[in-house]
Amino acid sequence: MTAPFLSLAQIRNRLILTARWVLRDHRPGLDGRCPVCRTAGCPAATAARDVLRAATELRLWSTTAQPTAPDRNDPGWPLRSG
Repeated sequence: MTAPFLSLAQIRNRLILTARWVLRDHRPGLDGRCPVCRTAGCPAATAARDVLRAATELRLWSTTAQPTAPDRNDPGWPLRSG
């Protein structure tokens, strides 16, 4: 499936999967350096951790609809029967 047809949840899940894949590949070796970047502070792993933190901490949308309080300024409030 291509990106224009993905829901927000699917895009979020793909970001999480990609970040996990990057962290798996850029895990520091016994010498403390990234095997791909060969640096001690791997920027790719740092970015992947930031993506995971943002994707799991922030809720960009609500999963359940929140009930709204009646608007007292609405001319139909309280509801009239009949």
